[in-house]
Amino acid sequence: MTRHIHRRAFLRSSLYAAGLAALTACGSTPATARRGGTLRAAFTGGGASETLNFLTGPTALDSVRARAMHGKLGTLDPAAPDGVRYSVLEGIDVSSDLRTYTLRLRKDVTFTDGSALTTRDVLYSLNAPVLLGALPYLKPPAQNFDLGAARIVDDLTLVLPAKQPIADGRLVLCQSTLVVKDATTAFMPDMPTCGPFRITEFVPGQGSTLARHEGFYGLALGRGPYLDSLELRSIPDSNARVNALTGGQLDFVGDIGPVKARTLEANKRFGVSSGQLPHATSFGFMMNLAHKPFDDVRVRQAFKLAADREGMVRSVLFGRGFVGNDLPSLGFADYAAEIAQRPHDVQRARALLREAGAEGMPITLTTGSDVAGLVEVSTLYIENLKEIGVQATLDQRPPGQLFADIKSYYQLPFTATYSPPSPPLSGYANTRTAGAPSTFGFNRPDIDALVLRARSATDPAQRREAAVQAQRLMWEEGNSVLPVFAPTINGQAANVQGVTNEPWADFSGAFLA
Repeated sequence: MTRHIHRRAFLRSSLYAAGLAALTACGSTPATARRGGTLRAAFTGGGASETLNFLTGPTALDSVRARAMHGKLGTLDPAAPDGVRYSVLEGIDVSSDLRTYTLRLRKDVTFTDGSALTTRDVLYSLNAPVLLGALPYLKPPAQNFDLGAARIVDDLTLVLPAKQPIADGRLVLCQSTLVVKDATTAFMPDMPTCGPFRITEFVPGQGSTLARHEGFYGLALGRGPYLDSLELRSIPDSNARVNALTGGQLDFVGDIGPVKARTLEANKRFGVSSGQLPHATSFGFMMNLAHKPFDDVRVRQAFKLAADREGMVRSVLFGRGFVGNDLPSLGFADYAAEIAQRPHDVQRARALLREAGAEGMPITLTTGSDVAGLVEVSTLYIENLKEIGVQATLDQRPPGQLFADIKSYYQLPFTATYSPPSPPLSGYANTRTAGAPSTFGFNRPDIDALVLRARSATDPAQRREAAVQAQRLMWEEGNSVLPVFAPTINGQAANVQGVTNEPWADFSGAFLA
């Protein structure tokens, strides 16, 4: 256990150092920030379907714009004492039995209409994904807390009962919760908001303009926003975004991919920034246990050993990625870093296929370009599988089609996937328990029980032991190949400073030097 503690401590310190390095690379500290100016940025949007309703807006532009407009409970940060950095909250107190969470609000948070943020607004915001409908990743607070039994103590104190004892409730609450006013049902440009900027214009498919929210609590703390205004434009093609940056029409462009990042880095007029762990997207491949021979664990292990992870990071991501170990949530505190890194072992993989009677098996990997780099990683993996004797072919779906029919997607024998960063235990509980469709037939009540035990343990050592045991079973017997993690890579003019990526671009501390 001592070794485990040391490794986790090392991971935390490494992540903290990486975070500082990233901030340094992006620019100066707030002490040197210059106030004023307009920053023009572009991201992948959704065309005419773009919406100010962040509960249903799935694109990068939707997420960036929402975080500029709305206050958030906090940001996941493994280096912080509670695993989160609080925003509109002063903190969250957890009872000793892990059954009660008390949220304490800051006193100085106001909406753009001058009204103060209260616990009624926060409670409504936690309920909103269920009341109004939302993307699945926004629903964990309602899945883990009995919001109907919440108790408003006063305007600044809110008590939430957990549905069962959980130790990672702070992460669940702060992972994605943005705050709106109580009873909000329409998301319009004139709606009161409490984020660093207020929206002044919104045209779906084109973009939006935002002005500094002069009542934002961060200003009194010297944290920004420093910009007078922000322009967010919708440009779906990454080449067009980069061309607009190099042509001087933009100051910042999101998700440019590793190839274009190399091009920009060669020009002193521009810079490149990228997210750091744990804010990286996992690229992976799912083996469906309903299709033979993936029901044989030896075949699944062979497919994992076939992956040349270092090669993927080097040749596909050009070094801007992280080697995965067939486990999600790399970089989070509960990630089992003590499990040995799986090697690239062609001979052992061949032997396992031979033992399973699966030599020369044919298989088609279905993939798509829904996120930059996924097709390229899939293509290299096909070559890896051929090296161990698999007759592997690639089925590349048109952009936006890989997940278009989600029920059909879950029936595929072998498919590519990707997942945004989320803590390992709550992420598993929300998406992979009781044989959920996203498990592709890997229904393991024993792992479900271990995850539940880890989340509910009041003793940190017991919690760690159960968490590692659950992840070790997934590593040894699971049906996920997770070879790499890729951060979002952004390009920017040389005078752009202070933008952070956690995992979306955050302009609350940005300025133009």
